Amino acid sequence: MEMSSEFDRLLFFEHARKTAEAAYEKNPLDADNLTRWGGALLELSQFQPVPESKQMILDSISKLEEALDINPQKHDAIWCLGNAHTSHAFLTPDQDEAKVHFDKATECFERAVEADPANDLYRKSLEVAAKAPELHTEIHKHGSMQQAMGQMGPGPSTSTSTKQTAKNKKSSDLKYDIFGWIILAVGIVAWVGFAKSQVPPPPR
Repeated sequence: MEMSSEFDRLLFFEHARKTAEAAYEKNPLDADNLTRWGGALLELSQFQPVPESKQMILDSISKLEEALDINPQKHDAIWCLGNAHTSHAFLTPDQDEAKVHFDKATECFERAVEADPANDLYRKSLEVAAKAPELHTEIHKHGSMQQAMGQMGPGPSTSTSTKQTAKNKKSSDLKYDIFGWIILAVGIVAWVGFAKSQVPPPPR
């Protein structure tokens, strides 16, 4: 199944969220469903403005923790929780607060790798998590710098501000690469889980 546009993705994950919500009413102790719900919320968070996005990520974290209360060994939920903490950290300008989420994310990725050592995606996430705080500093440093430049008015030399803009764009592109990679990976897991839940069980 190809998701041809952002709008299709939005519709798909909104449908997944509603389906998971309805399933939760019937069976609140289904860890698979809670994981799908958390994954769908995490996906949907990227379509929101920052305050709403952060709230949606917190809701996602809550659902995933609920899934892990039911099944503490559920490695896809652990991994998804790591992605939710990473996403939250990137949206948090305060470095100390972001570090708390990055640390939690790393811990989740380590647990996921322990639970399923053969999973390349989990190992890659753990590698990326090590670079995330540095990237966060870079992104928010440039963001503040850009804001300061905007308040001060045009600089003495246009070539300097052009270089700065190019540097900001490069940093921003890198942020979206990593953020996009995380979201895409979560999307794949959520989609596979959702697809499995829609298929009738094979005959015994």
